[in-house]
Amino acid sequence: MIEVFWAAFALVLILEGLLPFITPRGWRRMFGEMLKMRDGQIRFFGLISLVSGTLLWLWVT
Repeated sequence: MIEVFWAAFALVLILEGLLPFITPRGWRRMFGEMLKMRDGQIRFFGLISLVSGTLLWLWVT
């Protein structure tokens, strides 16, 4: 079970690193736009991510 956790964590790091590696300028622009968002908007996207990840996890396991 712990091996699956580390594999999933490694995959998250790989996916998170793709955009800054491929297009640092685009990543910087996107991050700058994110800084302009209100807290409620950021929380909404976080909630969508949490719910999507949970549903995907429940579907896969």
